[in-house]
Amino acid sequence: MLRLLHLLFIFGSLSATAQTKLFYREQYRPQFHFTPAIHWMNDPNGLLFHNGEYHLFYQFNPFANRWGHMSWGHAVSKDLLHWQHLPLAIAEEKDTMIFSGSCVTDVNNSAGFATNTQQQPMVAIYTGHIEGKNQSQHLAYSLDNGRTWTKYNANPVLDLGKKDFRDPKVFWYAAQQKWVMAVVFPIEKEIKFYTSKNLKQWTLMSSFGPAGDTSGIWECPDLFEAPVKNEPGKTKWILMHSPAPYMQYFVGHFDGERFINESKSNQVFRPDYGPDYYAAIAFNGLAKNQKPISIGWINNWNYANDIPTSPWKSAMSLPREMQVQKMRNDEWLLVQQPVEQIKTLRQKEMVWTKITVEQKHRLPVHSQTMELEVEFDAGPTGIAGVHLALNQQQFIEIGFDVAKQLLFIDRTNAGDTRFHPAFTKQNRYETQLNKMLNGRIRLRIFFDKSIVEVFANEGEAVMTAQLFPLEHNNAVELFSRGGSTLFHFVRYHSLKSVW
Repeated sequence: MLRLLHLLFIFGSLSATAQTKLFYREQYRPQFHFTPAIHWMNDPNGLLFHNGEYHLFYQFNPFANRWGHMSWGHAVSKDLLHWQHLPLAIAEEKDTMIFSGSCVTDVNNSAGFATNTQQQPMVAIYTGHIEGKNQSQHLAYSLDNGRTWTKYNANPVLDLGKKDFRDPKVFWYAAQQKWVMAVVFPIEKEIKFYTSKNLKQWTLMSSFGPAGDTSGIWECPDLFEAPVKNEPGKTKWILMHSPAPYMQYFVGHFDGERFINESKSNQVFRPDYGPDYYAAIAFNGLAKNQKPISIGWINNWNYANDIPTSPWKSAMSLPREMQVQKMRNDEWLLVQQPVEQIKTLRQKEMVWTKITVEQKHRLPVHSQTMELEVEFDAGPTGIAGVHLALNQQQFIEIGFDVAKQLLFIDRTNAGDTRFHPAFTKQNRYETQLNKMLNGRIRLRIFFDKSIVEVFANEGEAVMTAQLFPLEHNNAVELFSRGGSTLFHFVRYHSLKSVW
């Protein structure tokens, strides 16, 4: 069974690499977001920068375009945009599926997996899942830069005999020279913090939760340090996780044993306020002075299995750089922007300035793969923004409601919405957004066939949504309701495919 899984995925990987003219040209297929060549994908796993490569592992079904047979798929990149598919990394075996987890470089060979002093093993820490019976934490290691993997022969390394106990995020805490693991009790809505010297024996240090959003089960925790915007040398700790089917974060301090929350415990802060962003984690192995970079899964468990894409299902977000800033209400805010490398995909540029829009203004652009920047006056009343994937009465609306101070996405009329009733019910999403100091709203929008990612006011709010428009739904227009709106500038870039 294990050998068959590896052979099947090796064949699939080679085919996807050699036949890019066949793959990556299907309807709805994103052109600058990561997608598997074929089959089902969900949570990003084991994000690690190791020996000059960014490693992306992910939950993967080697057999079908629906959830099941969870194993770790694998891809590597030099720039976080152009990805090389690799063979299946860690495969389901017998009754144990490979659920989510993380990956580290064991620089000091603390686990003892290296066979000579030149090796720095990659070690994956993941949840072994036995359906309906048990979840426990396991190890696998690689001595060849992640190309082949060996499961530790004394797995599991942490087993509490629980049915729901999963998604370990492990990192090296240099201040105390130890490994730290954040792992969840999903039903109890608690994040547990463990420590280890060798990745094999783990000791409980503390717990966090319930707090904030407790409406869904808790999954996929992450704990990382991020710089404070415009305050060199100052950092805060971010605890981020996924209360299904969305995400939330807390900002505070980590002393090596416990996380001390400085966010309001009864308030919900989300890294993304759209319907389709989940299970994001940050890369291990980045340089100490580098901003943390995260990737999230673009889908929603309420309809994930039924989105109308084939032969693949689901995408990953653009990699996002993260920092925090103190807002005027003394709340800490997570600020996110796409990595700078995205600019290397820019091709044709068109710029317009000082456009006054009474109702609608069509731009001379037709595309479903673009970056669009707009800045407009937000006041004193009205609603203004952008329509994408436009054709007659079909479009996705991205806008700002001045009276309510709300950023929103509305995909009610954005194409195919019939594939699942939950998708139809979840068409409008919104979040509070303060105007910039100059009284304007700035939106940076990435539209990629079936994905929209919106970064508002330099990343103070982010929204991600899927849509499934017809291919000829590709016009772009500005809109204004309840009065005229001055758009100070609009900048369009076509973006080339990474495939």
